[in-house]
Amino acid sequence: MNTNHNLFRVLEETSRTFYIPVTRLPDILKETVAAAYLCMRAIDEIEDHCGLDSASKVQLLRRISLIFQTQSPMENCSMNEFSAAFREHNSILPEVTLRLGEWACQPPASIAPRIWDAAAAMADRMAQWVSNKWRIQTQSDLDGYTFSVAGAVGLLLCDIWAWFDGSQIDRRFAIQFGRGLQAVNILRNREEDLKRNVDFFPAGWNHNHMLDYANGLLLEARSGISQVPHQAYKFLVEIPLLLAEATLEVIKSGEEKLSRAAVMQIVQQAYSEPLE
Repeated sequence: MNTNHNLFRVLEETSRTFYIPVTRLPDILKETVAAAYLCMRAIDEIEDHCGLDSASKVQLLRRISLIFQTQSPMENCSMNEFSAAFREHNSILPEVTLRLGEWACQPPASIAPRIWDAAAAMADRMAQWVSNKWRIQTQSDLDGYTFSVAGAVGLLLCDIWAWFDGSQIDRRFAIQFGRGLQAVNILRNREEDLKRNVDFFPAGWNHNHMLDYANGLLLEARSGISQVPHQAYKFLVEIPLLLAEATLEVIKSGEEKLSRAAVMQIVQQAYSEPLE
């Protein structure tokens, strides 16, 4: 089994826009960030799955969290426990979820426990949100949700970068960066979410309120750019932030998403400046 091949193939199939900047990372960082992303995405796919009832989602998510919490040193990392957890739902779960054990066992031993901790916490949070039927009544509820699924991922990226490079990223910026990306996703996926009876808009909010919320978060994230080490910005932040900002503008104009041509133009412009 070529784990690295599977890692990047599944990453590309799961998120083309995330795959592009990740493939430019130095090898050890590239593999670590890809594995961390796929762990989180595997969990997210359970939360969003239309073929699973809420009770099954909660059971799976809490079991995943417990498996992550009981992992031992990397040399004893077990894929089998994850496979056993998914056995009843093998026919409907996506590949990225079914191979969660592989992604969990991929990172270097010195950073893997931090990724496991983040994945365990996310699974528990997602189980709670499913149990509560994603009930969002206030902006505080929305802040809690966007932190759970994306702000916390921003914090994890901070820790992965510090592990790799030794330099620090302002953690406040990382939270707002993650929240902003998720707010754009909420706008982009609005119709899909409503079809599965999930409404992430607080009570009384309309489309413009969510636009303002997302725009404010992205502006806060952009204001923190000067505090991000240059290479960390180029590697981890620039492309997702530019794509989120462009997507927000497209949504404001009444369209659903960026065209592939627009995505490639943004990527090419971002990479026109050589890395230092």
